[in-house]
Amino acid sequence: QVQLVESGGGLVQAGGSLRLSCAASGRTFSSYAMAWFRQAPGKEREFVAAISWSSIRTYHADSVKGRFTISRDNAKNTVDLQMNSLKPEDTAVYYCAAHRTYNSGTLYYTPSDYEYWGQGTQVTVSS
Repeated sequence: QVQLVESGGGLVQAGGSLRLSCAASGRTFSSYAMAWFRQAPGKEREFVAAISWSSIRTYHADSVKGRFTISRDNAKNTVDLQMNSLKPEDTAVYYCAAHRTYNSGTLYYTPSDYEYWGQGTQVTVSS
C-alpha cells in the first residue's frame, strides 16, 4: 500500500505560479503510475496530468497543456505538479493519486483507475 500527502496549495493571483507536491510512503513507489486530478465545487473530479512509473511518459489535459508540468522523483518518493500562468478556472481541490502497475510506460486517465488518493490541497486563483 501507499499513503499520499499533498502540499503546496494556496491562494494566488491569475497569471501566477504554484508547485504542488505529493509525498508517498512505501518502498515500492516506483511501481506506481501517478496522476493529479482536481475537483471544483459542484463539478466532477477532473483529470489534470499523469506520469508513468518509469517517467517515460506523461500526459496533460488539454485545459492545462503548456501551463502545467507533472514530474516525479522515485528516489524521494514524490510527484510534483508545476502550475504556471494560473487562471481562475484552475481553482479547485487538487488530488494526487496512485495506481499499482507492472507496466512501466502505461498512463491512466480516469479516477476509477486509481486505488490510492491523498486528502487534497486547495488551489484558489483570484482574478
